Parts: sequence; structure tokens; C-alpha cells
Amino acid sequence: MMDPYIALAILAVTLSSFVTRSGPLLISSRLKLPAKVEAALRYAPACALAAIVVPDLLFIGAEPNVSLSNPKLLAGCAAAIIFAASRSMIATIGGGMVVFWLARAVFGV
Repeated sequence: MMDPYIALAILAVTLSSFVTRSGPLLISSRLKLPAKVEAALRYAPACALAAIVVPDLLFIGAEPNVSLSNPKLLAGCAAAIIFAASRSMIATIGGGMVVFWLARAVFGV
């Protein structure tokens, strides 16, 4: 049988997750955000992605490595340039991977 404190903790976490995730959906028709806030929220997914990707590009292991010998940084910069020029996701992924493999072969990291 489950400990009542564990059951209560599971129930509380489930309830808090449900309320925080469904709350904005339930009250969105009644709540109108200012235009500036809505415009700022459009950048949230890109900011979250950058927060995940950039540290991986700048660090090798636990040490920062912002140099031309960092294959991940070279590949990330190449991918950004390829995307800016082509707007093609396939070209971005393919070009970034090719640069990463070549840089890794050259620098042996």
C-alpha cells in the first residue's frame, strides 16, 4: 500500500501541473494581453532554443572554448550563415553537419 504522504504529493503535483497548464487556455478568451506583451511572447520559442543551443556551442566539456578549434562553434556559425542565405532547413542541417565533421576531422576534437 502507498504511503499517504506520497499519494498526497503525487495528487498535489498533478493538480498544480493541470492548473498551470490549463489555466491560460481556460481564461484566454476573457484575458486580453497588451499588444506589446503579445509581440514579445512571439520571441519566446526562439529565446528558449537559443538558451539550449548556445551553451552547447560555446563549451567543450566543462570549459569554454570560443576559438576556431571548436568544431561545434564553427558548425553553428556555418549553419546560421547557410540559413540566412538560403532559408532552407535541410541545407542548414546538412551544411552544419558537413562543417562539423570536417572541423572535427581537422582539429581531432
